[in-house]
Amino acid sequence: MTLGFDDIPETALAWHRDGNRAALATVVQTWGSAPRPVGSQLAISGEGAIAGSVSGGCVEGAVVVEAMEALADGKPRILTYGVSDDEAFAVGLACGGTIRVMVEPVGAALPEDMLARICAARAERRALAYIVDTNTWERRLADATDATLGAAIAARFRSDRSGFEEAAFIGIHNPPLRMAVVGAVHIAQPLMQMARLAGYDAVLIDPREAFGAAARFPGETISHDWPDEALAAHGLDARTAVVTLTHDPKLDDPAIVAALRSEVFYLGCLGSTRTHAKRVDRLKEAGFSEAEIGRIHAPVGLDIGARSPAEIAVAIIAEITQRLRQA
Repeated sequence: MTLGFDDIPETALAWHRDGNRAALATVVQTWGSAPRPVGSQLAISGEGAIAGSVSGGCVEGAVVVEAMEALADGKPRILTYGVSDDEAFAVGLACGGTIRVMVEPVGAALPEDMLARICAARAERRALAYIVDTNTWERRLADATDATLGAAIAARFRSDRSGFEEAAFIGIHNPPLRMAVVGAVHIAQPLMQMARLAGYDAVLIDPREAFGAAARFPGETISHDWPDEALAAHGLDARTAVVTLTHDPKLDDPAIVAALRSEVFYLGCLGSTRTHAKRVDRLKEAGFSEAEIGRIHAPVGLDIGARSPAEIAVAIIAEITQRLRQA
């Protein structure tokens, strides 16, 4: 799993199936300076083991105590911790925010087969929404075609944002983010590191083995296949960003063509305005429309005056983030 795709549901399911019992705690609402976003999860086993986080360490101890009680009585509950609460101060939430946490014992409240379906969808890179009516505690799974909340779910899939629709909490389970970087140039070194830190499952693609050497990119996933073949193997979908860095049409263009024919949410290409103008001409000759070509971010990265490879990598990550979160 990547940093941006934790395995908390999978851990809870494994604990439950191993006979250790398990509860899932989920942040369902936040106000102010809450340390973890809505949708963050903590798994608690019947033996007191934990995985994940709902507050960055502030209230985990108190949530574990409540989870143990939920495992004992089999009932879900919603807990509130705020800076003005004595209990919140006692457990360490003094950051100025307020959080609400839903605790569900697996099996007794959250059905095992439903959790298994969530885990299966995550493994298959299928977006899925887990919906809980917090008045009745009825639960169901849905996607953007849902008859009652389809539009709301689709919007939440796009923004990657769990939250409430009236009394229904919608927990969004999107596929993990991926990034494909074409060209093992100097900029790729900090970019690959930043991509992993930002939660992307990143792959570096360069058929030139001397460039894409493990010694130059220690610990990174590297493909020496031709870019279009490597991208086909990596997979291109709406949760994928593609960045081309080689300046060489023989390497960049196959990747660009593959990306434009897919649903990638971001395609950025290194090169000057003149280089991009030549690229546009080649793509027009290949039959791409102005609208399709307009999906390309070039020159790649936000215009922040970046000069060094690391600064350019920052600009690229910033633009990708802007596209992901504000598009």
